[in-house]
Amino acid sequence: MDDREPLLVIVDGANVVGSVPDGWWRDRRGAAERLRDRLGREGLPGHAGPVELVLVVEGAARGVASVPGVRVESASGSGDDHITELAASARHRPCLVVTADRELRRRVAEFGAEVTGPRAVRGDM
Repeated sequence: MDDREPLLVIVDGANVVGSVPDGWWRDRRGAAERLRDRLGREGLPGHAGPVELVLVVEGAARGVASVPGVRVESASGSGDDHITELAASARHRPCLVVTADRELRRRVAEFGAEVTGPRAVRGDM
């Protein structure tokens, strides 16, 4: 790992938002925006070094804008496929994927990404 590169944190927006039964399904876009805003305020709690945060959204949440500190990427198809592509392109740097999806965890691990669950960024959403 190159210590000069910030940790790339790829957040599976649909999976993290869906991990809390708070009515997110009535406003998927709003739920993604709230997650984005939380990430922008809090970053990756417990991580002392610099991070590059990427929130991947799909479906009804497509089109959520980026904010300072959080780049939002809208998956044109499967969010999992987009996340896997991002992890594959980050082989040269430290990468952490935030998801509870077992299959996605397996896929990104093949490219050297570490994985953690939604609680790492969810807080008390």
